[in-house]
Parts: sequence; structure tokens; C-alpha cells
Amino acid sequence: MILRWDIQQDILLNVKSVHTDRMIINASVFDFELDDEDMDRINMLNEDLRVGPNPDQFDF
Repeated sequence: MILRWDIQQDILLNVKSVHTDRMIINASVFDFELDDEDMDRINMLNEDLRVGPNPDQFDF
């Protein structure tokens, strides 16, 4: 579900798996779209928290 949300948000994905069953599940993300209500509900989950560095503020 979240992979589909990422795609509809124009977020680039780098999905990796070595398990065939998970590869099939990941590929199924192109078999459906989330409607506006679903997108809005997922967007409301945002708490502006980050578990890694902010890519917009990365110090090279």
C-alpha cells in the first residue's frame, strides 16, 4: 500500500528483495491506484518525524 502511495506522490523508490514472493507483491503495486480518500487518509498519518537524515540538509 505504501509503495503505491509513494508512486502516486512522485517519490522515487529503490525496492530490493531476494525473495520471489515479495518481488511479486512489490510488482503488483502497478495493478491498482489509491483513490483520493485513501491518499488523504495516508497523508493525515504524517507526524513530521524522521528516522534518518534529511536529504535536503545533508552535509557532503
